[in-house]
Amino acid sequence: MRSPPTETDERWMRRALELARRGEGKTRPNPPVGAIVVRGGRCVGEGWHRRAGEAHAEALALRRAGARARGATLYVTLEPCCTWGRQPPCTEAILSAGVARVVASLPDPNPKHRGRGFRILRKAGVAVTVGAARAEAAELIAPFTKWIVHRRPYVTLKLALSLDGRIADSEGASRWITGPAARRAVQALRRQADAILVGRETVERDDPSLLPRPSLGREPWRVVADRMGRTPLKARLLQDEAVERTLIAVSERCPAEREAALRATGAQVERLPETEEGISPAALLEALGRRGLLHVVCEGGGALAGSLVRAGCVDEFWFFLAPKLLGAAGAAAIAGGWPLAEAPALEWVGGERVGRDWLIRARPAKRFRRESGTSANRV
Repeated sequence: MRSPPTETDERWMRRALELARRGEGKTRPNPPVGAIVVRGGRCVGEGWHRRAGEAHAEALALRRAGARARGATLYVTLEPCCTWGRQPPCTEAILSAGVARVVASLPDPNPKHRGRGFRILRKAGVAVTVGAARAEAAELIAPFTKWIVHRRPYVTLKLALSLDGRIADSEGASRWITGPAARRAVQALRRQADAILVGRETVERDDPSLLPRPSLGREPWRVVADRMGRTPLKARLLQDEAVERTLIAVSERCPAEREAALRATGAQVERLPETEEGISPAALLEALGRRGLLHVVCEGGGALAGSLVRAGCVDEFWFFLAPKLLGAAGAAAIAGGWPLAEAPALEWVGGERVGRDWLIRARPAKRFRRESGTSANRV
């Protein structure tokens, strides 16, 4: 009978998760992973996956532990890999190091590999325990799980809005609805993402860079949904140092000369199918998935937000609520609408005070996910 994780296992795994989070936004298309080698109640080696193509968390932790890994326990936030890629299998490193026990939070979400690493280790006599800090680990790799199973990125819709649901005033001004603490939280969210998505009108109105400040080594893409290719050529995201990581998603109706002008800035342009509302959300996310992007943060505007919600493409909502009222003339956070009986239902994930504002996180309710046909959040 396989024993469940102990309180000690949970404590060490929380430390491994802290390490794993250092890699968020850097590891695409791999998941962030952390690992710790523990012997005699002491950490003797630790590591985290820093970037695709570089050493895996387990290999780093075992390397630092050296001979002390023999007979030790390895804590790792995800099932160790068992196949060759750009790095050798971690199962081989574990067996070579003489580790006696492996504690993992989750099995590999890849259906082709799920459980194989555990079976290899158990067959070789290594004790394996699965499930320590399972919920936290599942949340950490939710973007990877969505991508590896469905080949689409996980989508977080971030909205900064007044208490009456407006993202801009009657003249289109939106800087700043929320305060400095909320804006710092948005920068941290950007550092978790592989791409920041906005609509063309947001670029025209705010001229944002969409880059995290400070970047702390993160290099997300900027994506603009712009079916006719009208993004201003002097926009910051077409003129700065990251222009090669800027993608303008246009439709087949975009004039060839506009596409050429956008490409001349150094940006990439991709033609995609469109719907009545704009670029097809499904086609856009499939295109981003092909580029190996795991986590997309959408920062609006209202038309793009509404399109994503109606298509069932949002996995998580981040609402930053400011204690302000802008009235009916302001811009709605989500364009369009639904009859009450058909309104998308959400489930609260959590909430916290952020400076003078509130952050409320929610996900599509199971009923809405089923009716809309979205595969979101099946972790």
